[in-house]
Amino acid sequence: MTRHYNFCAGPAALPVAVLERARDELLDYRGRGLSVMEMSHRSAEFNEIAERAERDLRDLLAIPDNYRVLFLQGGATLQFAMLPYNLLGQGGTPNYIDTGIWSKKAIDEAKRLFSAHIAASSRDNGLSAVPRPEAIALSDDAAYLHYTGNETIGGLEFDYIPELPEDVPLVCDLSSSILSRPLDVSRFGVIYAGAQKNIGPAGLTVVILRDDLLERGRADMPSLFSYQAMSEAGSMVNTPPTYAWYLAGLVFQWLKNEVGGLAAMADINRRKAQKLYRAIDESQLYSNPIDPVNRSWMNVPFVLAEERLNAGFLEQAEQAGLLNLKGHRSVGGMRASLYNAVPEEGVEALIGFMREFERKNA
Repeated sequence: MTRHYNFCAGPAALPVAVLERARDELLDYRGRGLSVMEMSHRSAEFNEIAERAERDLRDLLAIPDNYRVLFLQGGATLQFAMLPYNLLGQGGTPNYIDTGIWSKKAIDEAKRLFSAHIAASSRDNGLSAVPRPEAIALSDDAAYLHYTGNETIGGLEFDYIPELPEDVPLVCDLSSSILSRPLDVSRFGVIYAGAQKNIGPAGLTVVILRDDLLERGRADMPSLFSYQAMSEAGSMVNTPPTYAWYLAGLVFQWLKNEVGGLAAMADINRRKAQKLYRAIDESQLYSNPIDPVNRSWMNVPFVLAEERLNAGFLEQAEQAGLLNLKGHRSVGGMRASLYNAVPEEGVEALIGFMREFERKNA
């Protein structure tokens, strides 16, 4: 069996050690004679899996005691609707920072259901830089401020955490950058993240929220949307995505025990991104459109100076074992996603290929 280097934006690469352990436990979990995916979510065995996963995530992110951790379904996209339902029970207007495709989807959903105020936008600079802190203008009745910490498609990442009045919760979609480095969770009211980048396989969504926000839900929300109900039921109002939850727990253990925590992971991720951006900047063939201060560590888009070379680049990259480098259909070009499970040698292999391709096509 040959493992190639997978630069997919999601579902993304998983650590080999995690896949190997899941393989070894697939048919018989710890002598129980069944797979985790066949196991009752009410069983003692699965409760142990779920509780350890939460414990390890809390340890990794140093999540304060006054925050709940929920393991939900529906992807980060469902949170675009769940958030306003859960935070608008006391009135007010949801506020958003628009920095790209995913933040725009969150805005559009809020507008469809209720309303939305655009507190700041990157549209004027062509989505090449995030708005500066002084450009953020909240509405007078702001119920919360939502932003997308890293735009997966555009490769645009915030270099700061917005400062807000104490009565305005900060909400962040951290789907593509969570667990890539340490984070001060106490700065946020709500954090949510789809799992299929740095947490685990698709099908799971992690929500981290401050206790006091559980009381802000609208009375007319669908019952399965309620953070409070999910919290009271241990994220098990209905059958949760048990196998995805289990695999996420293995990823958390890998980060703690084999990587050495998020500070160590940050050092690796910083090096990976710096190497790739340096190779792009030194090239005559490749370019990246993002302001260097807002370049994403996780998602590196780049274009070739001659579009006619795109098909050959992708074909030859795949032949070299470099997979899923095609950019999103909405923006074109190329994109290399450098999530935690993408090894540093994979980035070096990509850089070597890019340089050789440029030499041959100069």
